[in-house]
Amino acid sequence: MAEYKNIYFIGIGGIGMSAIARYYNAKGYSVSGYDRTPSPLTHELEQEGISIHYCDDTGFIPKDTGSTLIVYTPAIPKDMGELTYVFEHGYRVIKRSQMLGEIARGLRCMAVAGTHGKTTTSTLLSHIFTSSGEGCSAFLGGISKNYGTNLLISGNDVIVAEADEFDRSFLQLFPETAVITSMDADHLDIYGDVSHVHEAFKAFASQVSGTVIKKYGLDITANDTRAAIMTYSYDNPAADFYAEPAGDGRHFNLCWPGGTIQDCMVGIPGWVNIENAVAASAVALTYGLAPEKIREALASFSGVKRRFDRLVEEKGLAYIDDYAHHPNEIAASISSIKGYYPGARYTAIFQPHLYTRTRDFADEFAQALSNADRLILLDIYPAREEPIPGVTSSMIFDKVTAPEKVLIKKEELASCLENMDMGDNEVFITLGAGDIDRLTGDVAGILRKKHGNR
Repeated sequence: MAEYKNIYFIGIGGIGMSAIARYYNAKGYSVSGYDRTPSPLTHELEQEGISIHYCDDTGFIPKDTGSTLIVYTPAIPKDMGELTYVFEHGYRVIKRSQMLGEIARGLRCMAVAGTHGKTTTSTLLSHIFTSSGEGCSAFLGGISKNYGTNLLISGNDVIVAEADEFDRSFLQLFPETAVITSMDADHLDIYGDVSHVHEAFKAFASQVSGTVIKKYGLDITANDTRAAIMTYSYDNPAADFYAEPAGDGRHFNLCWPGGTIQDCMVGIPGWVNIENAVAASAVALTYGLAPEKIREALASFSGVKRRFDRLVEEKGLAYIDDYAHHPNEIAASISSIKGYYPGARYTAIFQPHLYTRTRDFADEFAQALSNADRLILLDIYPAREEPIPGVTSSMIFDKVTAPEKVLIKKEELASCLENMDMGDNEVFITLGAGDIDRLTGDVAGILRKKHGNR
């Protein structure tokens, strides 16, 4: 990297891109970039001294091709003007995943992969290392609520990385230890079918040098990797690492081959987060961190923005924001909510993400969302995709069997909530990976007002 003075990011506002941009900005490089729309995250980057523009304009790209490195995200359309320009004008151009691979090379990489669960698990793992005093650098797929950032920098050689399966990005990493949380069908626009998803995860496992810690039951075997294989589970004693629930559903004993860590509690609720805590703890224990330090870290974990993120918590009303955008994630989120808030009426507000994902999983989305008492379904957030004829939110809506359901445009959400009846025990959750997070402040305000006036 010594030959480069400028690093230019195309799609700098993405959660993975922004972490790398922050890293090189902290290292003293001249960092700048493009993103399609301003966001709270891009504003933070600008406040940190990073120059960002929001129009496709090659005039902002540093013209010294020899000292300028271009980093882009595959979420950017291939015909985007700036991307076409840098390929045509002799710049070195690499994907975000390649850049992360370069950063991690030669370090003790602890990677967390999986079609869901990886952001909370990797953030938890980085918190365990940091709060224990061991320290780590971390490149996260969400904003840690403990640290207010998606980047941690440490002076030691340990790096925690979220290993993204999109576009097979995680094959740029060669971890010492890896967690594999799930291998569900997803990104079928990239992979075609679930068999190719499994092939990619097995290829990732083959690159692990030390230990693969997989969720119990996943099809990763000794034939797929030279690493040792260990397993974890929420509560299955057949796994190497598992939780033994104790008391109120938040406390548990963490069982592992070295013994039992008594009276653990994870700082955010839900059985899914206990499972994530088991996975993160498994890595920390395998590394050699002290059990008592792990127990303390779990209890002080504040969570990740947009991962079961409790925005309103008052008597008779809770509002949670969650990034869940796959049917299995949605089912797990609703299940966790019902376990933590028994007896409430559950309202899910869901924004589907991508036309292809909606087309491929319409039945599964409908089944998962039918577990809510009330559904507010929004239009599809297209992200990088062009519309597909016949693919709309109605594909999901028509198959949902929840007692109450409504299909509206995003712009109608406020008025919909204002006119909705409010009982004495209500739980609301916003779900999706699009721009639904831009609405959470308004949603919280409306719910508090209605609850206070009921």
